[in-house]
Amino acid sequence: MSNNPISTPKQAFVGLQMLFVAFGALVLMPLITGLDPNTALLTAGLGTLIFQLCTKRQVPIFLASSFAFIAPIQYGVQQWGIPVTMGGLVFSGLIYFALSALVKWKGSEILEKLFPPVVVGPVIIIIGLGLAPTAVDMALGKTANGAITQDQAIFISMTTLITTLVVAVFAKGLMKLVPIMFGIVVGYLLSLFFGVIDFSPVANAAWFSLPNITTPEFKLEAILYLLPIALAPAVEHVGGIMAISSVTGKDFLKKPGLHRTLLGDGVATSAASFLGGPPNTTYAEVTGAVMLTKNFNPVIMTWAACWAIAISFCGKVGAFLQTIPGVVMGGIMMLVFGSIAAVGMSTLIRAKVDMGEPRNLCIVSVVMTFGIGGMWINIGEFSLKGISLCAIAAIIMNLVLPKEKKAEQA
Repeated sequence: MSNNPISTPKQAFVGLQMLFVAFGALVLMPLITGLDPNTALLTAGLGTLIFQLCTKRQVPIFLASSFAFIAPIQYGVQQWGIPVTMGGLVFSGLIYFALSALVKWKGSEILEKLFPPVVVGPVIIIIGLGLAPTAVDMALGKTANGAITQDQAIFISMTTLITTLVVAVFAKGLMKLVPIMFGIVVGYLLSLFFGVIDFSPVANAAWFSLPNITTPEFKLEAILYLLPIALAPAVEHVGGIMAISSVTGKDFLKKPGLHRTLLGDGVATSAASFLGGPPNTTYAEVTGAVMLTKNFNPVIMTWAACWAIAISFCGKVGAFLQTIPGVVMGGIMMLVFGSIAAVGMSTLIRAKVDMGEPRNLCIVSVVMTFGIGGMWINIGEFSLKGISLCAIAAIIMNLVLPKEKKAEQA
């Protein structure tokens, strides 16, 4: 099954290396949204194992915290609290189930018709740009409650950002895949120098403790708000499967099949939310590591998942991660959120979306204005806003607005 058979101890070590590549982004998402990083580690591990079960352990891919859900989770936690937000996220897995059934019935081409680049691109841009104010506030120390001066905050956050940029651009090999990790280390050391880190939570934490499991509560408004947001990572999932297919030289869209991979991602997302963890998505960083190391055996991802689960039971790890100052996170987020928007732009560019065509211009313009301007629509007691409103508007406009004749012939 593997192009490169290796012994079990070495598989375990390479699995740990794969987790290391994913670790920075994996824990960054819960730390930003106020969820428990240990729970995120647990649900990433369980989610990856569930994915392997659904795909008969054929795809060497790792699932962990999805950045597409950061803004919706932040809004949901403020509006309804963590249990109700988790309840809404449980149902977001239904989008994957529906798309999986659709692909099984009509073939993977149906996704291109329903979610062409002109729909997906601007929605992904809004996911990134919508988070920009959060990144700036954290980088300026506005969320630190006076624990740090603004000058110190800017110095730490900008040094963190510059370190991340330098590693991302100039580093070689595996180092190039972990710029977030390097940025956090440098930012953390600077924060230590300025004396803004409180180690008492680490001292008080137990070595062994169960991750914080949140029992979801279900509220229709939260479910309807969070449901459409899964469309963006679901379409991104298709890109992730295509990427790992090209890296390994196997067509995973055909075997085990896109319907199976979508189902696996959906079940993993719902299961993570049931336990109070962030929704899962396929990790491009780990796909990059697979390409670099040429370790195509999916068993390595089983090891990575087992490591994530094991580490999640160490209370001191979670407590230590929560000591990372918000200003350090702000510096990292400047790049991370901007890069999400850049992925949306590249989606439009790669597909050569003609902005001179009125229907394309209308779709992109309305989505961008709705998203950046904070448009919302009340339907009875239910309010539609943010990314969910943008996604629904883009899909409806794409289905309703007629294509130009020349576009159809092409």
